[in-house]
Amino acid sequence: MAATQQRPATAPVLTAIRPAGDRAILVELSSLDAVLSLQAQLMAHPRPGQIDVIAAAGTVLITADSPHALQELAEHVRGLDLDAPAEADSTLVTIEVVYDGDDLDEAAALTGLGREGVVAAHTGQLWTAAFAGFAPGFAYLTGENSTLDVPRRRSPRTAVPAGAVALGGQYSAIYPRQSPGGWQLIGRTDAALWDLERENPALIRPGDTVRFAAVRAQATVRRHTETAASAEAHEEHASAGLAVRKPGLQATIQDLGRPGYAALGVSSSGAMDRGALRRANRLVGNPEDAAGIETLFGGLELEALTDQVLAVTGASAPLEVTSSNDAQTTAAVRHPACDAPFALLAGERLTVGAPTAGLRCYLAVRGGVAGPAALGSRSTDTMSGIGPEPLTAGTILPVHAAKPGSIVGNPEISPLPDQGHATVLRVVPGPRQDWFNAETLKSFLSQEWTVTPKSNRIGLRLDGQGLTRSKEGELASEGTVRGAVQVPPEGQPVLFLSDHPVTGGYPVIAVVVHADLDKAAQLPPGATVRFTAASPADQPDTPKESFHA
Repeated sequence: MAATQQRPATAPVLTAIRPAGDRAILVELSSLDAVLSLQAQLMAHPRPGQIDVIAAAGTVLITADSPHALQELAEHVRGLDLDAPAEADSTLVTIEVVYDGDDLDEAAALTGLGREGVVAAHTGQLWTAAFAGFAPGFAYLTGENSTLDVPRRRSPRTAVPAGAVALGGQYSAIYPRQSPGGWQLIGRTDAALWDLERENPALIRPGDTVRFAAVRAQATVRRHTETAASAEAHEEHASAGLAVRKPGLQATIQDLGRPGYAALGVSSSGAMDRGALRRANRLVGNPEDAAGIETLFGGLELEALTDQVLAVTGASAPLEVTSSNDAQTTAAVRHPACDAPFALLAGERLTVGAPTAGLRCYLAVRGGVAGPAALGSRSTDTMSGIGPEPLTAGTILPVHAAKPGSIVGNPEISPLPDQGHATVLRVVPGPRQDWFNAETLKSFLSQEWTVTPKSNRIGLRLDGQGLTRSKEGELASEGTVRGAVQVPPEGQPVLFLSDHPVTGGYPVIAVVVHADLDKAAQLPPGATVRFTAASPADQPDTPKESFHA
């Protein structure tokens, strides 16, 4: 009897599912087609608890609102047919480009095509927006051929102008706003890549096709500014409530952020210490997601234009209320407590002093701070520039009327890290712990890290005994999450926080569990941190290193 001929096994499309903290998974796939198929299926038919789907060259990062939802998402992904082509709405976008970029000659030499050949190759093929990232409106475009595959610059520019058309590796892209960047600049355009006045703010969305057209006219970048009429339309149900007399070091409007837009390159942003903002809102009778003020190191001074009810939570800071009809004389002074509601009557001023513990204070006003929303949130995103500008002296803050039946809350306890000892943050290893050997992983978990003054809303920069990678080369950019501990080549970790970039190219050794992120928001420069592996109960119910298909 003849032996049965066996067909060669095909390589699996889904190669691994790796935990990325307790609220996200990183799905590794064998091709860009599979990446786009998974992204398209999840975006077309979102699962319960699904928040963001971030596609990259060979991975898809999926975030959920709970560990249970994450487990169900992982099981759902395993059952999908990822050989099926992506079915998504696609629009042809034509971009007019003046080809006079600073790196056009370099690209011409690297490809051997000459200047005219680079332009011909760039305009002569159709490009597809594979995925977004880096910044709102920034789309990674893949071409029909590899003739323009050029390396990134050896030394990135500190500022690439808005509208710059660039090449990087196998991709082309357009910088929507001025930002650092290491791609080869070949031209410029005045196309508005990101405009919040449009129904879809991003001009180029994943799945769209792009054709570049060479023009000789002078290109200028148009910047969107909100008109007075559109701003006033947002304020019709609010009245002037507070005036900023002194903003302190950094005061911004924050709510619980704008999740769900990471696929467009927009991070969720929002309050760094979300628990503190929720408490402040409960104390004054607001919904927990109402907008308030986040202030750093105190120094904020506000004057009530009409009678208000306020609460301050987060860092432990002295509060002082002065009543004066004259700038030179003070009629009365009182000192409200943090974590309890208090009245600020018209003409009175509140000063938030320097914290004695913690770093960031949160001020809620009964009714909530009003103002125009961007993508459903009033949060200031310091990285992308979305949302209101940081507060300055003279800023007038409109306040919504309190909802009928809302009740002012009772005082609450505000837990803060003990700055006399290292703050312990629980982490889920990975998703890229395989870029480090066992000794490096042990060093990461055993030592104390110091928060440096370079920290901000994007992340905590930590200093300690540097971590050494066990792999050569660079990791392709992939989605990142709040709480990710990324390790640059220098070996000093960065813990991503509210305004972190949507994608990153450095390996993530571990991710802080969701419940511990508010602690990180209250760590001042000089504070120390120790990471510890989360218990099995705090980790997602998926294999702890990776699931291999």
